Amino acid sequence: MDLLTFDEEANRANVFNIELLADRLLDAVRWLDHDRTMARFAVGLFGSSTGAAAALMAAARLRSRIGAIVSRGGRPDLAGDAIDQVNAPTLFVIGGNDFGVIELNQDAFARLREPKAIEIVPGASHLFSEPGAIEQVTDHAARWFARYLTPMAPGAGSKAGQRHAVQR
Repeated sequence: MDLLTFDEEANRANVFNIELLADRLLDAVRWLDHDRTMARFAVGLFGSSTGAAAALMAAARLRSRIGAIVSRGGRPDLAGDAIDQVNAPTLFVIGGNDFGVIELNQDAFARLREPKAIEIVPGASHLFSEPGAIEQVTDHAARWFARYLTPMAPGAGSKAGQRHAVQR
């Protein structure tokens, strides 16, 4: 989902208003929680660039409601101290040629709790526009979400965000 309206996008400063972006994610999760069926599922957040910082900030506020986070070419540094409060499994996917952003992600990664992982896509730039790069991001994200966004056990009630392993 887009976190800014068309008019808001016209003001470039809004792209870096992490509080505003995080508030929009909080509103989206609260909206989902009005549906009893949706409220039973852990939520996964996928953010790119500044949207990744917003996802981390929202996850810090929502705590156990968020089941997993994937950051693609993210700017986790813009989440500030919220990084220290994130308890959701977090994956950073970074382009191998995204110099500067790699280091920002490594610094944030060191502050995250487990489980966490970094995947570097060789030869990819910040936008992952190189042939096959975005497909690698998709594969990494899909595996991460499949691993950590498990369905809640039947009859678990409304304890939103509770993760349960499902035996098959």
